[in-house]
Amino acid sequence: MSKALVDRGDRGDRGDLGAFRDSLFARQKIVRLRLWWTAFLVAGALTLGLAALVAYTVATGIGVWGNTIPAAWAFGIINFVFWIGIGHAGTFISAILYLLEQKWRTSISRITETMTLFAVVQAGLFPLLHLGRPWFAYWLFPYPAAMGVYPQTKSALPWDAAAVTTYLLVSLLFWFLGLVPDFAALRDHAAPRWKQKTYGLLALGWRGSASGWRRWKVAYLMLAGIATPLVVSVHSIVASDFAIGNVTGWHSTLMPAFFVAGAIFGGFAMALILIIPVRVFFGLEDVITRRHLENCAKLMLVTGSVVAYGYLIEAFTSWYAGSPEERYLVTVSRPETVIWWVMIACNVVVPQLLWARAIRRRPRALFAIAMFVTVGMWAERYVIIVRSLERDFLPSTWGDYSPTWVDLGIFAGTFGFFAFLFLGALRLLPFIPVTELAEQEARG
Repeated sequence: MSKALVDRGDRGDRGDLGAFRDSLFARQKIVRLRLWWTAFLVAGALTLGLAALVAYTVATGIGVWGNTIPAAWAFGIINFVFWIGIGHAGTFISAILYLLEQKWRTSISRITETMTLFAVVQAGLFPLLHLGRPWFAYWLFPYPAAMGVYPQTKSALPWDAAAVTTYLLVSLLFWFLGLVPDFAALRDHAAPRWKQKTYGLLALGWRGSASGWRRWKVAYLMLAGIATPLVVSVHSIVASDFAIGNVTGWHSTLMPAFFVAGAIFGGFAMALILIIPVRVFFGLEDVITRRHLENCAKLMLVTGSVVAYGYLIEAFTSWYAGSPEERYLVTVSRPETVIWWVMIACNVVVPQLLWARAIRRRPRALFAIAMFVTVGMWAERYVIIVRSLERDFLPSTWGDYSPTWVDLGIFAGTFGFFAFLFLGALRLLPFIPVTELAEQEARG
């Protein structure tokens, strides 16, 4: 604070520097609240647009999308894979790093867990709509039926339904269990009676006793152990949708490992996009330090290197197999390969900046890199799905795909819906695990 401000505060109406600081903080709080409301209303408008377009799609049919033969899978499945991948970083940070006893995860775990839940919600919209008749979605699950008709277990689509539903349920339990001690703290400090009752119900009778903490840790450890293999299994099953298909560029055992690495890579990018603004907006520089950001950047660099290696192996196997169809797919001189170059630039070239420690410790640089990676990972899903379908084995069946305004509107609407849920969670829920941080501080 400059001397002029201090002097002005000393000569202010309230007469002391402390009063001036209080008024300054009050003004900052008002500004932050206005910014939050602005962002919340914009996200709410996009969410309403999403609801309208979903209703239009259900009422009219997915013919309003750009899907056509041969690209019968397009924006719907691209966005499904994109959003389900984003949700993997939250489970990785919370569950796997918890099992590895990485204490630095605590400050950012709640934000990433919340990101996971809301990303899976967005992902779940697209397979339902892509069915064309979403009211028959229950056919994907085994259920008692008089006709004895059950899902085709040889298809990867029922596997998807089971895997994603399990992932959402376990992630929800893991997230809620971590919130229980903080709900109890809010219950004990809430002023209005209705807030005390609400947080009391959510706290499930938590009193912070030694036996309560012991049971909490056992349950939390068990859920972390269950969630950890889901990080690998869920996106491996999503990759099986492609790997078991006899389509150029899909039929490969590389797909599961490639998809898992890409999911964690893109998920960490989205985590940084959320963590960095929250850190600045709420003044959490002492809680979410540059060390936390640097560790996320290192993990993003590692998984990005695996993704780059996957691109290299894909090109090598296409050349080594001698298949003209596979070679044609990796040809990078055609006009329609612009999005391929976007993928390479964003996922391979830009992340190389993370080798520099100075870049890894600069929040603005990390935010920009994370934005590029997010664009690149969406472009990768486009390349995998649309380009493979557009250029099949027979040139006579080739076709070109272009999204419609409904495709673009639904995709934009999912970002608005995601932001709407996330901003609401920031206002209503403790997004920093205060109780867990306090316990770590007490232990030293």
